[in-house]
Amino acid sequence: MSLPSTPLITPQSLPDIPSGHAPLAHLGVIQITGADAASFIHGQLSNDFVLLPDGGARLAALCTAKGRMQASFIGIRNNSSDIRLVCSRDLLAPTLKRLSMFVLRAKATLRDASEDFALWGLRGQACLPMPHNTPWTCARFGSADLVQLYPANGQARQLWMGSGGEAPPPAALLDAQQWALGEVLSGVATVSAAVVEAFVPQMLNYESVDGVSFKKGCYPGQEIVARSQFRGTLKRRAYILVGDAKASLAPGQALFSSLDAEQACGIVVQIAQAPTGQQFCIASLQTEAAAQGFLHAGSAQGPALHIVPLPYALREDI
Repeated sequence: MSLPSTPLITPQSLPDIPSGHAPLAHLGVIQITGADAASFIHGQLSNDFVLLPDGGARLAALCTAKGRMQASFIGIRNNSSDIRLVCSRDLLAPTLKRLSMFVLRAKATLRDASEDFALWGLRGQACLPMPHNTPWTCARFGSADLVQLYPANGQARQLWMGSGGEAPPPAALLDAQQWALGEVLSGVATVSAAVVEAFVPQMLNYESVDGVSFKKGCYPGQEIVARSQFRGTLKRRAYILVGDAKASLAPGQALFSSLDAEQACGIVVQIAQAPTGQQFCIASLQTEAAAQGFLHAGSAQGPALHIVPLPYALREDI
């Protein structure tokens, strides 16, 4: 007898998030300066920073030699000698240390510049007009950089990066959970300390949200990432899930399915709580388990979780 598929939550049933802006205290900034800034970081991350024009932005990952993600970034190229990487603040220190080990003779200086910049998330009507609404489009507003993010529940989202202490244009203030909910519903995960080295980029759909370039030169883990893409060995993907308050979701938590009561089928990556009490998460799951089995938090008998449709299509051809 075949197992029933996991129930889907329709977009119409998702919680509304008001327009406004939120300070992003959970993020920090690594700044790379010097004549070789762009070429240096190009050789370390999963995306192309040499061909990125000045004033452009990229999603990218730092991987181990085995292709496992140690950090993820929104990278902004001010110019070829000034690159800014926005990452989870709890990973900034070890990431900065690791990247600094590979500078060698490159004319590049890396530092924690978090206190020099103000990071805000803009949502809905608080978003500023952009020349294009394509994700990772970057524009300049006075002294601030503005990056278009993936939308959440049909509403636009932007990253605003100003100088330290600078505030974005006036808008309603969102709390941290309201912004976190939009992050989860966008389906674009940020790697944090709880899930370091747990995934190759495709396990978080990074190839489908422009976080990986398969046309650039070598970087740590490049061979594994390319093999996962082109040899069809990838059996895990990122999904958005929702459960009730009993789920007690947390980054790094194991998830189970009705296919296998003993072995976990996935890992929670990022969480948020809705005003309704529901808990949402981005999780990396075995595709077979997501397609055929009911999902549960903590154990096969744990609280049920349901799949929320991704707001973007998974790419088959790169």
